Amino acid sequence: MAYYDYILVGSGIAGLYTALRARQHGSVLIITKGNIDDCNTKHAQGGIAAPIGQNDSPELHFQDTIAAGDGLCNVEAVRILANEAPDRIADLVNLGVPFDTVDGKIALTTEAAHSRPRILHAGGDATGEHIEITLSKQVRLSGTRVLENCLATELLVENGKARGVRTLDCRTGSINEFECGSLILATGGAGQLFRFNTNSDIATGDGIALAFEAGAEITDMEFFQFHPTALRMPGVPPFLISEAVRGEGGILRNVEGRRFMPDYATEGELAPRDVVARSILYEMEKTGSGNVFIDVTHLPAHVTTTRFPHIYRFCLDHGLDITRDLVPVAPAAHYMMGGIKVNTWGETNIVGLFATGEVACTGVHGANRLASNSMLEVLVFSKRIIEKTRQGANTGASAPGQQQEVHHLQSQQHAGKMALSSPSVLNVQTLLWDRVGIIRNREGLDTAADTLAKWQGLLPQPTDRPSYELANLILTGRLITEAALIREESRGAHFRTDFPRHSTDWQHHVVFTHG
Repeated sequence: MAYYDYILVGSGIAGLYTALRARQHGSVLIITKGNIDDCNTKHAQGGIAAPIGQNDSPELHFQDTIAAGDGLCNVEAVRILANEAPDRIADLVNLGVPFDTVDGKIALTTEAAHSRPRILHAGGDATGEHIEITLSKQVRLSGTRVLENCLATELLVENGKARGVRTLDCRTGSINEFECGSLILATGGAGQLFRFNTNSDIATGDGIALAFEAGAEITDMEFFQFHPTALRMPGVPPFLISEAVRGEGGILRNVEGRRFMPDYATEGELAPRDVVARSILYEMEKTGSGNVFIDVTHLPAHVTTTRFPHIYRFCLDHGLDITRDLVPVAPAAHYMMGGIKVNTWGETNIVGLFATGEVACTGVHGANRLASNSMLEVLVFSKRIIEKTRQGANTGASAPGQQQEVHHLQSQQHAGKMALSSPSVLNVQTLLWDRVGIIRNREGLDTAADTLAKWQGLLPQPTDRPSYELANLILTGRLITEAALIREESRGAHFRTDFPRHSTDWQHHVVFTHG
């Protein structure tokens, strides 16, 4: 059986950046179920946040992040994020990421809930793509072994310690095992759980399912961020219309052409994402329409085309000139704030198992992610993972000092009644969107929980990538639904009409373990 000092599962910014760090200290294997460039990173348009501006500071970035997290951030983790951000940006510059500049200085823009312009971007609205291309090129140059079209199907854990991973070659069907000193999950999120989402097809909750089955703690799964503005056109897949479009002055209008955000929030279009997403839903309901519009026609055309070349080109390819036409948008699932519970060194409760990126829950985002903190989180905590492995004192500790309520995922039946269809990706996506989406209530959550539990019982043993992905989606969907049922309040991205307010009784985290 082949042995590596480090095994990385996933090839987005989290997997690639961590691999480059690890490569300096030992042998590295990257396992990815698609090819090296299949990930959510390249869809990240807005940019990456860091307090590097003249009138900015780590303290201000810390305060904005804490405010966005709505009472559930891990304060220590947020402090680390803000303090280490400038050095991690320097790492990307040294690796060759071509951030946009003005007069020789890195250009900074504003996004919702940031008190200062601190969003770096590359190629206008192609930041994630530039970072992904730069890192994948560096990984190839480093000689790191990359196994493409290779799906991780089981984490190998013995006596409480991760020792490796079992894989399925998606082309040949062969099964292999690889051993390692440190196993790092960087598999991304689970946006494919929802009918409308901005994620890559690979985002099927694989890492959550793998870790949960292996005995890792999973936390904060009720907090799933829905991006307020994804392109909504018949026959066109949802395409992200970046937060930065509103940051640059884009106005939200209903189908009657009226600007509506000031009716819902004093910050207008720059209110927190959850507020904007819900406001758009309410406005769609009021006007009986399937979308609202974002309007940038008042901006100089050259500003729009140079600042948002990808968005401009994508819309133009579908018959829409955004310099002259209103852009039809509606919310879509975007980012998973919960995940595998880790401490500030990326350690899980299993010795030798780490997690980074969207699959991990460092506690930085709390109940609601501040825009553009996700890629920064990857850089800061991935570096810390490699530091920790170098110290040789991996104890498998989960995050300290946070109140939590531990639950086991049971096979219990809920009160929800629904004619049971067969388990399929489309049926899962429709169920989650309708019952566990932006606005929730007990009846809908009960129905979803009952249906998902039954579907899980109907699934045969997976044999190929599609069947593993369906199983992973259903398990991850159950964790989100059960967590949303347990949390009887509204906080951050989790909104329940039957419990529409904050409650001090819920100033803690919901954690699941396999039981």
